[in-house]
Amino acid sequence: MTPALKNIKGKLQQLPAEAYVQFVKETPIDTGNARRKTKLLGSKIRAAYAYAKRLDRGWSKQSPRGMIAPTKEWMRKRIRQILRKK
Repeated sequence: MTPALKNIKGKLQQLPAEAYVQFVKETPIDTGNARRKTKLLGSKIRAAYAYAKRLDRGWSKQSPRGMIAPTKEWMRKRIRQILRKK
């Protein structure tokens, strides 16, 4: 594997942790429960609270687009950035 590909692979492996940070930033905050109960398990983000779907459907004015859609957009941009930099 070339050094450039190793670099890309390393950055892509960090993507779940970076996406988790972005997801938490997108999560509305009232009492802090939703942000506290959002966890990264391996490469998966788990929103472990009963009203996660409501929040993701725009229930809160703080995050009218939810958390998943903005995080996906961020990930697409980040992947393009990683692939361009090599």
